[in-house]
Amino acid sequence: MKFLFDFFPILLFFIAYKIYDIYVATAVIIVSSIVQVGWFWLKYRRVEKMHIITLILVVFLGGATLLLHDPLFIYWKPTIVNWIFAIAFFASQFIGKKNLLQRMLDGQIAVTSEKVWIHLNLAWVGFFIAMGAINLYVAFNFEENTWVNFKLFGMMGLTLVFVIGQSFYLARYIIPDENDTNAEPVSKE
Repeated sequence: MKFLFDFFPILLFFIAYKIYDIYVATAVIIVSSIVQVGWFWLKYRRVEKMHIITLILVVFLGGATLLLHDPLFIYWKPTIVNWIFAIAFFASQFIGKKNLLQRMLDGQIAVTSEKVWIHLNLAWVGFFIAMGAINLYVAFNFEENTWVNFKLFGMMGLTLVFVIGQSFYLARYIIPDENDTNAEPVSKE
């Protein structure tokens, strides 16, 4: 359910673009992002960092797109978001005892080695860098409609494939639950 909540401004952007144009879609993503953050704050009395970073970039770059009537600014938003995440994941390797991915998943998944968390975290760094670069390539080498389709379907599809790949890698190193009598031994790294 959280995925759908996080995804709803992008979906509304896509629908508005298909019905109207990039400028209406940009206004829609600005408003829907504000509503998303506001609703989350009202319900939980806190705001997630991902939502606030996205909101700031959507308002700033989307506002520039609308004010200057130039879609160039909104094209850059996915790249900047991905590269900010890449920097955050990379910096987390050196800040604190656990990297960002380990902090997010450690309570849910127990693995056999700290090296696994490092490899997974660095894989996300590479993924975010690549996604940012791919976004720029599509934005500046294809028609706007192709970029909008890629922003919705391409980025989601690539993320899904990456997560599945990480799951297969991670499965080899998960420490089985002691109550699971059918658990197989796990390889050590």
